[in-house]
Amino acid sequence: MRTPKDRIRHSLLYELFLLGITVPLGASVLNESAAKIGIMSLVVSLVAMIWNYLYNYGFDKMLLTLNYPLYPRTLLLRTIHALLFEGGLLFVTIPALMCLLNLSFLQALAVDIGFLILVPIYTLIYNWGYDIAFPALVSVR
Repeated sequence: MRTPKDRIRHSLLYELFLLGITVPLGASVLNESAAKIGIMSLVVSLVAMIWNYLYNYGFDKMLLTLNYPLYPRTLLLRTIHALLFEGGLLFVTIPALMCLLNLSFLQALAVDIGFLILVPIYTLIYNWGYDIAFPALVSVR
């Protein structure tokens, strides 16, 4: 099991490395300054963290209201959960991208879809690398 300190390091490095990838990539693809893309990336990251908290709280409350068990969660429920989460995030981030980067709706949608493709791949590679660089201490009970 990982310690709280390790979890904080994991989260901070995750965000820093993700910014290190998305800022130069976004600046290049969108022909914008790194500073502008950096600000946009920080805004989107903050919005995603807030949305994550609110969405998961609301999703669990909805399941309780419907007398649906919170756990175990089936693959179908996890899929619905993920799709609704990403759909809700798109609803918020597309207007933000349109305003911050002066993009059309379709351009902002394309940028967001790019992130939806990039981030899970990055997450898989990052977590795999993190486990190699910082192995979790295993305790036997």
